[in-house]
Amino acid sequence: MNKKIDLNSDLGESFGQWLMGNDEAILGLVSSANIACGFHAGSPDGILKTLIAAKKHGVTVGAHVGYPDLVGFGRRNMDIASNELTADVIYQIGALQGLAKAAGTEVRYVKPHGALYNTIAHDKRQAMAVIEGILAIDSHLTLVALAGAPLISWAQEAGLNVVAEAFADRAYNSDGTLVSRKLAGAVLHDPELVAKRMLQLVNDGGVIAIDGQFTPIEAGSICVHGDSPGALEMAAKVREIFEQQGINICGFAGARG
Repeated sequence: MNKKIDLNSDLGESFGQWLMGNDEAILGLVSSANIACGFHAGSPDGILKTLIAAKKHGVTVGAHVGYPDLVGFGRRNMDIASNELTADVIYQIGALQGLAKAAGTEVRYVKPHGALYNTIAHDKRQAMAVIEGILAIDSHLTLVALAGAPLISWAQEAGLNVVAEAFADRAYNSDGTLVSRKLAGAVLHDPELVAKRMLQLVNDGGVIAIDGQFTPIEAGSICVHGDSPGALEMAAKVREIFEQQGINICGFAGARG
């Protein structure tokens, strides 16, 4: 049986004339699109355009929910009250669901963005607030979470479907955590190296950590960024090596039957 993997990317983050990334090109390479919901980035017009393009390319759509932080692009930590965070999550998913319906597609999963993603990986209070928000609006939505994070078991215990995620352009510590961006070598820039590492992840179930040890990482989806220099080339190289090796690239959250 052929192996399969999902490729996802963060999209829909442009504002009017201010363009973020190359959504159209990335949509030709990935199987899932994490689309901004207006809290950390994205205008309604830009989000709708990305949704229409995702529909055209047959790419699965997910809500990229974040903190209410347009100024900081959702990358600043926020100690938000649980009830407020739950409402924020419901609001963002609902907004994207409306735009997705207009585009002829639907929201199938949720992937938190930036600081919210990192915080709820280990902060149970905020994690449960996000989980409650997802359950309140659509309990069938899948949650994308950092591979190895406590969030995975919390969400599963609450009844959510969860898909663990790895990052193509990030280095890993031997305990399976991401190397801090503050450290040298945390972000990888060589498309060939990244593609080979992701092939190892799919075939062997892990990657070589920054200290040279093989580190197991269980992931059903790989994030390829579309907003950094060389990102498009990197995503294309990852897809190319998977196709060469007969690995099926497909969304983890297909249309409902």
